[in-house]
Amino acid sequence: MAGAAGVSQATVSLVLGGKWQGRVSARTAESVRAAARELGYRPNLAARTLRLGRTRTALLVVPALTNDFFATVHRGAVEVAGAHDFGVVLYPSPEGITAAPDPFASARTALDGVIASSMAPEALAALRGEGLPLVMLDSDEGACDATVNVDLADGMRQVVAHLRELGHRRIAHVAADVDSWTFEVRARALRDQLRACGATLVRTERSPLSVAGGLEAATRILATAGKAGAAEAPEHGPTALVCDDDLLAVGALKAARRLGLRVPQDVSVTGIDDVALATAVEPELTTVRLPAERVGAAGMQALLSVLEGRRVEAVRLPVRLVARGSTGPCPSPGLRGSPSP
Repeated sequence: MAGAAGVSQATVSLVLGGKWQGRVSARTAESVRAAARELGYRPNLAARTLRLGRTRTALLVVPALTNDFFATVHRGAVEVAGAHDFGVVLYPSPEGITAAPDPFASARTALDGVIASSMAPEALAALRGEGLPLVMLDSDEGACDATVNVDLADGMRQVVAHLRELGHRRIAHVAADVDSWTFEVRARALRDQLRACGATLVRTERSPLSVAGGLEAATRILATAGKAGAAEAPEHGPTALVCDDDLLAVGALKAARRLGLRVPQDVSVTGIDDVALATAVEPELTTVRLPAERVGAAGMQALLSVLEGRRVEAVRLPVRLVARGSTGPCPSPGLRGSPSP
């Protein structure tokens, strides 16, 4: 390499190590980089690790890979990591939100830090050991070095405001049966917003986080609200279902159809996430768009800042309601279940 560029080995080290400014001319630095490209040079990462005490690897822990949200979080983290010569290992914890086992002989010897999405800090104890930096995404601030969250409370505020503008006053909640901070925030924000605007939470049904779970929970809610051929809805039944997640909302759409109810003419349905599934169904789903890629990018940037010894402020990213065909005006009494004109 040094011979090809016509410089000393020390100059090569300075240029490829990014420490040439003020020591080597820009022309010489470019000659070294050109020689590296021509020779297909790749840095010896093992040697760099021994020299710097860093693996330049972060672990991203998610509850599962079955949700588009986490795949998009990963994409955002990888983009920032790549720009800083870092690698990201994706690890779906088989235990979900409970304690995640160390996927390596010792995470501390294989990683520089951990980024965890939608999990409790205490669930990462085996991965962190003592002192391994931890950044939490969509999670309680708790005992970690930095957090990146989305404004879920404002998301629920937007959902409730949208439904109230459409005339809905009786709301049911299809809640994820998952004991985690992110779903606690959604439930609390929904209750607070309904109370603030004078609407009523008529029922809550908890469900596994799946389309099938949403189908079963919504069926329990809607079974007395209308059947095929029914002409009237119960006086106190819900006119809208607010679902904690798009998977649950798609299950709710299926439940309404099986019970002979039209969406949105008889009942409106909303979700949260805005994953690809939201526009793959008919009617398309009104949902809260969470900026998953920005969450991953901000999480990786926060970890880099922690590793550089900088103080990191908690990040809260804005969300946006996307209104589509699954929400409409509140049905008039006596018209639920009527055939389409």
